[in-house]
Amino acid sequence: MLGALRLLVPLLATLLTLWSVHAAEAATLLRIGGNGSALATLRLLAAAYHKRHPDTTIRVLPNLGSSGGINALHKGALDLAVSTRALKTDEQEQGLHAVEYARTPFVFANNLKVSKTSITEYELVNLLNQELPVGPNGSRIRIVLRPESDTDTSLVAQISPQVEQALRAAQARPGMLIAVTDADCLETLEKTPGAFGAAALSQIVTEKRAVRILSYNGVAPTLKNLAQGSYPLSKRYYLVLGKNASPAARDFATFLTSPAAHGILHQAGNLPTVAAKER
Repeated sequence: MLGALRLLVPLLATLLTLWSVHAAEAATLLRIGGNGSALATLRLLAAAYHKRHPDTTIRVLPNLGSSGGINALHKGALDLAVSTRALKTDEQEQGLHAVEYARTPFVFANNLKVSKTSITEYELVNLLNQELPVGPNGSRIRIVLRPESDTDTSLVAQISPQVEQALRAAQARPGMLIAVTDADCLETLEKTPGAFGAAALSQIVTEKRAVRILSYNGVAPTLKNLAQGSYPLSKRYYLVLGKNASPAARDFATFLTSPAAHGILHQAGNLPTVAAKER
């Protein structure tokens, strides 16, 4: 009996080692990162994908920004990147490929203590042009700006030449609040009395941010209004794949076209922009 046990122990150890190696080989890890406003939605999508593919784990990295995520993908530090801008020519020449998978209303928002619920283009220009802007009740309005190179800055500037001119004047004004990241912007809107700024609806929804979302030119920033074209401002999301994207990375990209993924995107405040396919 003792001799049999002595033979069995090494055999069991060998079997356990082989099982561990097989399990490690079977498991797949996808690393995805990029623009901060998309990350909470990506975590929801990753969880749904993992439920269908238990051997694949998706790790959503902290905010890297669109360009940071694309650069990390090119260098092999990521398997997938998410961006709010299309690829530049040099990035395309590196073999990267991007597909737009969703849009979300790009909204103006206030600190909850500001009672104003809407803004027009004329009011926006006037607000940006004031050195010490005040609200209807005479209270101070604190404009939260983003860096000049940020996508959100470009989205505001693209509204009209008048808005762009007023925005540039505001950015050149000393003492303005500058939020470096999407999360910084929303945290500033939440914590700063009289704060006013712009953000992605999907991030506000998924992160349950305590801010007051404004109508723009009399139109509410809903997915229905965005789809119909009556709400004009949106932020686009692109999934970026590398030149030698793995089968798992390509499969996740395909998953984003599924009805299941589209349902998650809708609930998270996004309008899918790729055709749904049954999966």
